This record gives sequence, structure tokens and C-alpha cells, in this order.
Amino acid sequence: MATPTAPMPTPMRIFETLRAFQQTAALRSGIELDVFTLISQGANTAREIAVKCGASERGVRILCDYLVTDGLLTKQDNTYACTAESAAFLDRNSPACIASAAMFLADPEQVNSTNTLTEAVRRGGTPEANNGAVLPDHPMWVLFARAMAPMMGMAGRAIAETVSGTGPLKVLDIAAGHGMFGIYIAQQNPQAQITSVDWAPVLEVAKENAKKLGVGDRLHLLPGSAFEVDYGTGYDLVLITNFLHHFDPPTNEKFLRKVHAALKTGGRAVTLEFCPNDDRVTPVTPARFSLTMLAGTPHGDAYTFRELDTMFSNTGFSHSEQQMLPSEQSVIISTK
Repeated sequence: MATPTAPMPTPMRIFETLRAFQQTAALRSGIELDVFTLISQGANTAREIAVKCGASERGVRILCDYLVTDGLLTKQDNTYACTAESAAFLDRNSPACIASAAMFLADPEQVNSTNTLTEAVRRGGTPEANNGAVLPDHPMWVLFARAMAPMMGMAGRAIAETVSGTGPLKVLDIAAGHGMFGIYIAQQNPQAQITSVDWAPVLEVAKENAKKLGVGDRLHLLPGSAFEVDYGTGYDLVLITNFLHHFDPPTNEKFLRKVHAALKTGGRAVTLEFCPNDDRVTPVTPARFSLTMLAGTPHGDAYTFRELDTMFSNTGFSHSEQQMLPSEQSVIISTK
């Protein structure tokens, strides 16, 4: 009986990976041209889409065919349709639309940071001047606040449902950005008062969002660096969302001691992070987030729950619990 032979290796995975930047470009173009919205509204052929978005029929056909190969559209008899995923998250009329995230995630400055990845690997991170112990007051964070709010909806609502409770609630939202994590809590609990910390121009975005969603009178602004401003004391909750990954453990522990001091006894720090498993290669999205930090920060990382638990324990917290979200992010609730 013949012994089965292993399939011959091919270079196609390498070929497709080296061209993967085209996936980013194609998706961004599809969003900028509102292809997904137009298809959802009934423009289903290349000609119809081209007329609606003011582009060439040939260009739209090639773009839409590419998006089919990427699993974001389907095609039958030259007619395109959105997938369940793209209809939910890329049609601008969908309440779950996150298309604005392309403004930040596919921004040229973000994309270009990976062009120096080899040097970042040699260094172990970006040069210190690009991002030291304090996140810089930079227009990029205003862009982040405006672009990323919809993408945080699922996580924000899940956190609010878990920690809002009832009755008076004093909440500190650190590096608040768009402010949505605190805003969701304010919507869930009518007696919650939210203090948001971030750079002044960024907090204007949070202020706009809070006013739009009817909780502007319960959002209080504390502009400045999260490492330097005086938080005050007596908080029931401190929100630390997508923040700790920017820094090394000693910097995080210095910051967490400040958080600990701001909480009342029994108060909780609520952290949102991409946490890979201890093997650091699963799940895929949290595992890959470490590379984002390598390319964009001097010392940041995607920390495992075990590593975060150690940081909280070292800074006086009694215990931490991890909750996994469908988005592959982790909510870590640490009690003083």
C-alpha cells in the first residue's frame, strides 16, 4: 500500500500576504464610495453602483469583484449583494455601522507606521520620542474619537449592562476619547455621574456625544494627561478602556496605583483590552494586536490576563475577573 504523500508546498500564502495591503485599500475604497450602502439600497450591478457613486463602471466592477473574493460581497449573474457581515457593519443606514473606523484604522499615518516595522523589531518598539510615558496631545486622538465610537458600541453596552447597577454612581472614565463607555453607563443608570479625562480637544468630542445622547448634564470634563491630572477620590468605578496596552508594566503599575487611590473601598476598575491566551498566538485578533503596539509604541504590548492580573495585584487590588466579549476583547473587573 502506497504511503500518502504530503501536499506540495506552494508560495501562494506568501504571495497573498505580501499583497495584503490591497485588502485594506479595497475596503477603504468601498467605504469611501459607499458601495455597501448603495447595494443595500438596491443598486446591485456595477453600472448602477457606478452611476450612484460617480465612478467608472470598470473601476466599480473590479473593486466589487475583489470585495467578493474577500468575503464582503456576494455575486451572482453580475449582481452584487452584501453579506450579513457587511450589511450589519458597513451599510451606513445600519444602526451597527462601523464604517467610520476606516478613517482611523486605514489612515495613512497609521498604515505608514508599519513601513518601519523592521526597525521597530530591531529596537523592540518605536523611538521613545514618538510616544513616551504619556500619550501625546495629538490631532490623531481627535480623529480616533470621531472615527472609532461606533466600533466600541458592542463592548460599551456590554460593560454598561455589567457594571452600571442602580442608585448613585460616581464614575471616572480615563482616556475617554469619544466618551461612549461613560455615556453608555449614564444612559443605563440615570443617577450616574461621569468624569472624563483626556486632552481638551478630544473631550470636546465626548461632550458632543453626551449632549447628542441626552446625558450632557452628567458628563464632567477633566482635561489633561491621565498620568498627571488630579482625579479626586471616592469613585465607584474607574474605566480603563484600550489604554494599558500603550505602556510597559512598570508604567502601568505606576498609573494603577493612582487609579487605586481614586477608588473608594470596594470600588472597581473596569479594563477593556485585547488579551491573548498565555500561548500568545490565540485567539488571532488579540494575538496580532501585539504587532500593532510594536509598530506604534516604544514599550506597549497586548497583555495576557495573567499579566494584567499581576499588575492589578501588585498595585493593591484584591482580585480581578476576566469576561470575554464576542469581539474577542476582554473586560477585566478589578476590585479594591
